Amino acid sequence: MTERRERLCDAEGFIDLIDVMARQIARGRRRDDPLRLVGIRDRGDVIAERLATVLRPMLDLEIPVGALDITLYRDDLEQVNRWPVLHGTEVAFDVEGADLVLVDDVLFTGRTVRAALNAVCDLGRPARVRLAVLVDRGHRELPVQPDVAGMTVTTRFEEKVRVHVVPVDARDEIVRIVPSW
Repeated sequence: MTERRERLCDAEGFIDLIDVMARQIARGRRRDDPLRLVGIRDRGDVIAERLATVLRPMLDLEIPVGALDITLYRDDLEQVNRWPVLHGTEVAFDVEGADLVLVDDVLFTGRTVRAALNAVCDLGRPARVRLAVLVDRGHRELPVQPDVAGMTVTTRFEEKVRVHVVPVDARDEIVRIVPSW
């Protein structure tokens, strides 16, 4: 099987998506609750940092950012043929009573978000949790919808959408991978 790669967004478009997402987060925030961003490792945390960089001057607020490792909360651990690699959760602030924005790169089946919600609940009880994703590609298996989405892409189930983000990857871009039979 071969595959075709189609670039959906380059580095310049990536900056625009972050700006659009930050504005959506700002518009929907509760002014009485402290705003906190928590990114799902290993790209959601980088996206959360970028969102905070745009939001801080926009809202004139200090916005803490954390990173969430959902590995042990996954429902498919027994299906993986290797030992899971843990990257650690780093949330150095209280989530209790916060307007918490959970950030991820791609929303697909919703299972990652379910695991992340379980992990967040172990940290405390936020006033509310909103979901912000760079790409919503559909095909849910669970009733999960983003509150904020940078882009929505219609895909076939067997296709993949990959987000490349510096410093995890060599460049910022979003790519659709289409298998060819």
